[in-house]
Amino acid sequence: MNPPLTVLVAARDEEERIGATVEALRGQFPDAAIVVADDGSRDGTAAAAERAGARVIRLPRRGKGEALTLAEKEVEAGPLLLCDADLRGDLRALLDSDADLVVASFRTRVGGGFGLAKGAARALVRLSCGQTVREPLSGQRRLTERARAAVFPVASGFGVETRMTIDAVRAGMTVEEIEVELEHRATGRDLQGFAHRGRQLVDLVLGCGPQGVNYRGLRLPLVGVVVGLAEPAVAPVAAIGLADDLWSGPERGFRAHLSRGATTGTLKLVGIPLYGLLRTRSLSGALLVGLAANGLNQLDTRPGRALKAFGLGALLLGGVPRRAVAAAVLLAPYDLREMTMIGDAGSNALGAVLGFRSVELLAGRRRWALIGALSLLTAAGEHRSIGRTIEATPVLRELDRLGRDA
Repeated sequence: MNPPLTVLVAARDEEERIGATVEALRGQFPDAAIVVADDGSRDGTAAAAERAGARVIRLPRRGKGEALTLAEKEVEAGPLLLCDADLRGDLRALLDSDADLVVASFRTRVGGGFGLAKGAARALVRLSCGQTVREPLSGQRRLTERARAAVFPVASGFGVETRMTIDAVRAGMTVEEIEVELEHRATGRDLQGFAHRGRQLVDLVLGCGPQGVNYRGLRLPLVGVVVGLAEPAVAPVAAIGLADDLWSGPERGFRAHLSRGATTGTLKLVGIPLYGLLRTRSLSGALLVGLAANGLNQLDTRPGRALKAFGLGALLLGGVPRRAVAAAVLLAPYDLREMTMIGDAGSNALGAVLGFRSVELLAGRRRWALIGALSLLTAAGEHRSIGRTIEATPVLRELDRLGRDA
């Protein structure tokens, strides 16, 4: 028996249209489960969808990709049909194809801008996986169970569809575009329309770049390399951290990395202290830089935690490079709101900034005392999660949650 189809609709502030969309989908797919992922709507979208017969999953206001990712976790296994909330038209033709990912191509274009966002998306797909597509931004997509497993969690924001196509092709899935007579609310050539397309372009670039999955299962852009660009002195550390972001395995901690042999984690364990040795010409300096980088990286398990620790360290040490501080301040709101991740590239680089500053300020016993303290922190992290300790300590817990979305 074939698993049932689920139709998943991401919606935000669509009270006027969602009812008709749900009713149309129920008519086209009477045996499917119609699910609406309500992306923090401020109007009556959820209530209208429920009245029309849909199951509604209420979510915090994050973005289209995040809404689809969180909702997909709560629906039954099986094939998935994705649909925009303002759609008008018949999607049954998408179920006739044997391809893993079937994309609806609009037969008639209505409204829109000058094609910059769509052109950029096509170019990104072609550069990333060699596939030439007509509709890289179409939100109407049918995924087999195999394709669903390959592309979820999906990229955040408006980069979701373009990255989905790239991931499907890279995973060896078959992709087909089918021309269908569809209509949806198009953005015009006004200020609001161009602002929307501007956000699309930003999301497209971030969505097709390095990605990481956070503790909540959201797939977010990895932007920590910005620290290395802002402060060239730690650029090699950021590069080593980025390698671990992109190619690391499931192992965590010194013992796990060393037991696996040559991994990106081992590269960090060896490469960062070696770079510290090259820069400081001192064994104690190398140890301090390596331990500081690892210490901040150990804290990067929740949004904003590593950045807050960096801010505290910068205040205590004083004189930390302004460009590194500026990068941390710039990244903080996006990291706290789970719009991006600093990843190992950012946390290791910021930790190295603190390490190099400590080498400048401390010598002799004071330097070795700090090395001892950081060594104890590292050893403690091998046996008990530092995050658990923070959560179990009321004052630390409240500071840790400050500025973070509930």
